[in-house]
Amino acid sequence: MERSVSFQGQQTQVVVNSFIRSVYNWMAIGLGLTGFAAFYVASSRSLIELIFGNQIIFFGLIIGELALVYSISARIEHMKASTATALFAFYSILNGVTLASVLLVYTMSSVASTFFICALTFGITSVFGMVTKKDLTGVGQFMFMGLIGIIVASLVNLFIGSSGLNMIISYLGVFIFVGLTAYDTQKLKHMALTQPAGLDAAVLRKGAILGALTLYLDFINMFLFMLRIFGTSRD
Repeated sequence: MERSVSFQGQQTQVVVNSFIRSVYNWMAIGLGLTGFAAFYVASSRSLIELIFGNQIIFFGLIIGELALVYSISARIEHMKASTATALFAFYSILNGVTLASVLLVYTMSSVASTFFICALTFGITSVFGMVTKKDLTGVGQFMFMGLIGIIVASLVNLFIGSSGLNMIISYLGVFIFVGLTAYDTQKLKHMALTQPAGLDAAVLRKGAILGALTLYLDFINMFLFMLRIFGTSRD
């Protein structure tokens, strides 16, 4: 009996590890596509002028990104796994196109060093979310409310242009996405633990894509807030 329980526990851990590994693999692919697209656009003067010299195109891309995130998050259960994967890849590329502006504003050395700091912070936080025994649901809810707060503050700061408020928002943004990373990682772990045995591979792929999108967004937002703190302007 004890051997049976032990074997079941080992099987469960294998399933969890496989699912989480798939999530991080797809997240890494998404970040890779984003980085490639950003560097490609930033190195092309014609693309820079086309995208950032035309507000209609630029804001159209932003709206397209928001629509893709909504489609993947809200409609993934009704999609084929291949469709969800393609939309995630397309979103990653589209996000890279708009994030090319980062490479035009900040020096490459500061972008690289900030990316390293963000990756290290994200990794430590995600591991904490994976191994902690504490329920982080309350933390996630608190951080989500904080996210709404900094969005409102950012909109207000568009009109008042306070550098001090901008820096406060940046530090709070890093703090909030650190908390959300830990919470989202734990949520993904629980998802893996509670999934029924024998799930179709396509269903598991869609779950991994949705998890990858969630952590991808946590990473990108953490990186952008950190860049506002550590980044060195080209001016």
